Amino acid sequence: MCGRYATTRSNTDLSKLFEAVDVAEPLRASWNVAPTNAVPLVRMSKEHDGRVLDTALWGLVPHWAKDLKGGARMINARAETVAELRSFAPSFAKRRCLLPADGWFEWVRDGKQKQAFYMTPADGSPLVFAGIWSVWGPESVRTCSVLTTAALGGLRKVHERMPLILPAGRWADWLAGGGDAVELLRPLDERDLEAIEVRPVGPEVGNVRNNGSELIEATTKVTLF
Repeated sequence: MCGRYATTRSNTDLSKLFEAVDVAEPLRASWNVAPTNAVPLVRMSKEHDGRVLDTALWGLVPHWAKDLKGGARMINARAETVAELRSFAPSFAKRRCLLPADGWFEWVRDGKQKQAFYMTPADGSPLVFAGIWSVWGPESVRTCSVLTTAALGGLRKVHERMPLILPAGRWADWLAGGGDAVELLRPLDERDLEAIEVRPVGPEVGNVRNNGSELIEATTKVTLF
């Protein structure tokens, strides 16, 4: 699962990173992205004949849904079933996107206590999650989901699931639509995950009203790893 993440890069930085036309509203840095928040994404656009940087509400709402309320329960799509489920399959086939992130959060329960962890590249480089998007209603509200896969390596000690992370060499194939689903949904090699730091952080991230860079600062080292 991926229930909270951070994305703090600007329109200029992201449009340059993805070689995308910027059609998004000015982005606000967020160290505590929560379900139904607006998030940056990169998608293909016929109008612009290529990639565009845009935004969407986190939590995919299929076009046939009666309202947007179900979006909060649709923030993640499992890689194992995304091509089959009615809610996600049309978007997987035709509306894929890239979701830029600095890192993501998970919690480990220890008795009655929960310890929050922040997973982020140790060198500060961006992460890119595989995503899908949809459009809902007469106002064309764009929504999206993060694809998740089985956690690998030491990340299994934090949570059984993790976002499906795409290296730059796989961005074009992911956005193109179609393709070999098995290959497209292949997780990173465990060697690549060695570059991801698992950082214990404070409990403040659990409150959606908290949003600042202090949320990703390491607390006292724990003995999970």
